[in-house]
Amino acid sequence: MDKLDSDRVEDWRDGLDALLVLGGLFSAVLTTFVVETSGRLDFDWGEVSANLLAESVALQRAAMNGTPASEVAPSLLTPTSKFHAQPLDVALNILWFISLVLSLGTALSAVVAKQWIHQYIAVPTGTPEERAQIRHFRFMGLEKWHMALIIGLLPMFIHLSIANFLFRAASISS
Repeated sequence: MDKLDSDRVEDWRDGLDALLVLGGLFSAVLTTFVVETSGRLDFDWGEVSANLLAESVALQRAAMNGTPASEVAPSLLTPTSKFHAQPLDVALNILWFISLVLSLGTALSAVVAKQWIHQYIAVPTGTPEERAQIRHFRFMGLEKWHMALIIGLLPMFIHLSIANFLFRAASISS
């Protein structure tokens, strides 16, 4: 049983290690995109300031030239202006946040699975009969919790996350 367990566990560990590296790198890249595009969901205070500054300069020039202030066009953007994010920006950020949650959730699940594996292969103390009982108890726990299925599904979630990201990135660039 030790040989069978060690082969199975080694395959699981290798797959989970690769998944953790991919999930970590992808999450880092995706976070950069999310941070950059999430700014489009809120008021651009720099643009408001620039508009108000331009209006202020125009008012000063008008005062210096003797032109009435009523002839200076008011700024279109003020701190009380209503802001509505573009539907494409909202959709993009929702899908990229979903990709990020899937990626990070997959990485977290892989870490938990690695902890399960570590507990599974830990050598118990006691008589050979007690160790066999403990090993059987642990094996039945893996079966009950469908550990092989969970580890097998984790790559699907990271692939789904990457596909979602690439689909949105491709639809924006075209």
